[in-house]
Amino acid sequence: MSQFSPFSKEELLPQTEMLEIQRKKGELFIGLPKETHFGEKRVCLTPDAVTALTANGHRIVLETGAGESSNYTDKEYSEAGAKISYNVEEAFKCSIVLKVAPPSLEEITYMNPQTVLISSLQLKTQTKAYFEALAQKKITAVAFDYIKDEHHTFPVVKSLSEIAGTASVLIASELMSGLNKGNGLLFGNIGGVPPTSVVIFGAGTVAEYAARTAIGLGARVKVFDNSISKLRKLQNCLPSPIYTSTLQPKSITKALMRCDVAIGAIRGKNRSPICATETMIEKMKEGAVIIDVSIDRGGCFETSTVTTHNTPTFVKHGVIHYCVPNIPARYSRTASVSISNIFTPYLLQIAEEGGFENAAKFDKSLRNGMYFYHGILTNKTVAEWFDLPFREINLLIL
Repeated sequence: MSQFSPFSKEELLPQTEMLEIQRKKGELFIGLPKETHFGEKRVCLTPDAVTALTANGHRIVLETGAGESSNYTDKEYSEAGAKISYNVEEAFKCSIVLKVAPPSLEEITYMNPQTVLISSLQLKTQTKAYFEALAQKKITAVAFDYIKDEHHTFPVVKSLSEIAGTASVLIASELMSGLNKGNGLLFGNIGGVPPTSVVIFGAGTVAEYAARTAIGLGARVKVFDNSISKLRKLQNCLPSPIYTSTLQPKSITKALMRCDVAIGAIRGKNRSPICATETMIEKMKEGAVIIDVSIDRGGCFETSTVTTHNTPTFVKHGVIHYCVPNIPARYSRTASVSISNIFTPYLLQIAEEGGFENAAKFDKSLRNGMYFYHGILTNKTVAEWFDLPFREINLLIL
């Protein structure tokens, strides 16, 4: 061998060929139980989403009637490739369980150990027993209201907030009509008639879509919030300039006295701040309408108390109050399509990565939403709220 050869003797010998190992796709086994929580009418996957998932080789078990409240029939799901189960427990026996409302303690007993649960958490309505039951079954649980994407937004919460904001104005327009004991006013701007006046507390997603819808109908809109940056952002994204102000009692009192509709859409860290006192509400017009979207956090109006979809309103000081906590469930089909369009890509990505474990390693948004990992509590907020032991998720998934 020449002494000038650039290769060593070992390098010139036949070498082992290094081939790339193809990542094996995972087959998902997804259960869609029927919602039993009072007033919950949504479903996590539409028949179109089921078609997309079954076309990729995934299996789906749907409890009979799970889509009926959103006007999806068992036949539509069956034709999309789902198995229709008449056994309450069968959908809970799947390796991934998809629900809108969190499961009840009885439903958790149906689930197999090590199941992946994807649902909302609704922390304010939970008990310590719920988390103890999940820990006992070693469940991995993801709260879709905690999933934060790469743009630092909560996609499911944002989508449902868009629905709630738009719906708040549509509901107010119904309540203003004479048929619903309102003032008999048409929500809008008719030639020669003063336009509807709307006051909104908050400047987030709910407030933006409420303001956008109200402006589209021709109303005059006033928005109150203590964040100047939020108010400025809202001004920039709306089609026309609106009145904005910080939460000053004198300005609020004057605005409420003149308004036809007041919408509460401001959220606090634990409880929504009371923006309108009972004294302010007493001065409002007879037949004016309050829509308190923040009622799930205690409400923005001092006179607000929780109502249901069956009995959504009550009258106090001559003002009609609508205080239903779960407004998107009223528009269950739209909400179901919205949730389904967010979940479907996540599920396909989980399969592409070879299963939930691998997907959670590489997808930060899934880790953000995770509050249990194989029975270990990984959400600090939940741990502090219920005085439970907590472990950092990034130390568990390596």
